[in-house]
Amino acid sequence: MSDSPRMTYQGSGVDADQVAQSLADVTEQLRQTWTVPKGKIGSVRLDFGLFANIIEIGNNRGIAMTTDGVGSKVLVAQRMGKYDTIGIDCIAMNVNDLLCVGATPLAMVDYIAVQVLDPGCLGELAKGLTEGALRAGISIPGGEIAQVRDVIKSETGKDGAGFDLAGSAIGIVDLDRIIVGERVRPGDAIIGIESNGVHSNGLTLARKAIGQDVSLYDKAFPELGRSLGEELLQPTHIYTREILPLVKADSDIDVKALFHITGDGFLNLSRVPPRVTFVIEMVPSPPPVFSIIQQLGGIADSEMFEVFNMGTGFCLVVPETQAGRTLELVGRFGKKAYRLGHVTERDPEDWEVVIHTPDVRFRGKGKSFTSF
Repeated sequence: MSDSPRMTYQGSGVDADQVAQSLADVTEQLRQTWTVPKGKIGSVRLDFGLFANIIEIGNNRGIAMTTDGVGSKVLVAQRMGKYDTIGIDCIAMNVNDLLCVGATPLAMVDYIAVQVLDPGCLGELAKGLTEGALRAGISIPGGEIAQVRDVIKSETGKDGAGFDLAGSAIGIVDLDRIIVGERVRPGDAIIGIESNGVHSNGLTLARKAIGQDVSLYDKAFPELGRSLGEELLQPTHIYTREILPLVKADSDIDVKALFHITGDGFLNLSRVPPRVTFVIEMVPSPPPVFSIIQQLGGIADSEMFEVFNMGTGFCLVVPETQAGRTLELVGRFGKKAYRLGHVTERDPEDWEVVIHTPDVRFRGKGKSFTSF
């Protein structure tokens, strides 16, 4: 890898720092709606900034809620003319976030905005949504299709190909079993579970790296065993099978924190209340698609780790004494899992995440990594 950057996420049109500031402005307004006192039905139990929030519904129960889309991955689907897996991504992006507060996912409603009503495209989107819901063990009890020709445009210029896809999901959790990381302590182990590849984050930068040579989408790369476009459309993994057995009341694993590794990569680990530092001592070899994207765009190592999951799609924190058992349980479902590192007291210079391996040396806080 090279640290001579020629392309960045910000340069491709996504300014993470600006997004964070804008989000802070929005949440300050929305907080005014939290009028129900804690302990009453309808009260909001968590703060903004976590992967999902929880609404109290009585009898020590809460409804976990989240909403998400698949971003510019829909443009790759348009470019490839392939729509049957993007629905799996929509389910995954929502369900994986629900898991991060210890909730059991129940259902999701979808919102599909289209340039024109194309029964073929909609049918393929429905296939993906159905498959994703079955994998996640949830239902899709409703949704919305909106024809908004003046809002949605096609990536390819083909009239009717433009669409966007998003969803809102709910889950159930006992209020005394909510997991948000407040019990994370120095000495705890960080466990990582492999991703399926790019998942549904960083596609704006990946597309920018491909540039105007759209033939690259159809080019077969030997290290991928298929075309680059097909690889980019590999659906986001849904981590319910790996995570739900660990957070059940009868589990012998004390799961202290859960993280869906999306945009911001390992910097997602800093989304917990305690002022600790997460030290990554081992990073599995990223799938080859990441090196292809990096080489095409001349992207810096630090930028890659800030934008992509780099092969690790989900993380959890457990006591060090339970790390081996956790790896064994996760491995039963076919996904590779690794002990990535450990938790320490907050670094004196306030670094939130430190990646310190023979090949990678970064210190990160906020939205960025710095080499050291």
